[in-house]
Amino acid sequence: MARQPEDKAAAKSKSDDNALIRELALLLDETNLTEIEIERAGLRVRVARNISMAVATSSPAAATVMSVSATPVAVAELGKHPGVVPSPMVGTVYWASEPGAKPFIEVGAKVSLGQTLVIIEAMKTMNQIPSPRAGTVTQILVEDGQPVEFGEPLVIIE
Repeated sequence: MARQPEDKAAAKSKSDDNALIRELALLLDETNLTEIEIERAGLRVRVARNISMAVATSSPAAATVMSVSATPVAVAELGKHPGVVPSPMVGTVYWASEPGAKPFIEVGAKVSLGQTLVIIEAMKTMNQIPSPRAGTVTQILVEDGQPVEFGEPLVIIE
């Protein structure tokens, strides 16, 4: 019988967690945000909607457009890709040196070792993120102006 109060407490906690997740999901819909994350009493909850992006690739012969759907599982799998470039810090990603400027990289672009891939703004400081290897940019996994976490996949270079 000693376990019964713990089970009731666990059930109430799970019910509270489910209610919190539902509230956050409603908030996403109301505000048109793509994700929201909170931390309360040691519990960290992140709710995100599926994001679809159109990625344009160009080749000398023809240009094609493919649709890429980013889901939490897909992002986790991309983090294990051998060509992934993870974020070295927490901050906000920018594709170009200033608004309206040409992006540092595009899908299909050849990059060299040390070439700037993106800028991450952290604590009002603009940090250029260099390419750790030479190769071709096959995927850009973040949007311009998007906040990123340490270790979050930014780009895939093959």
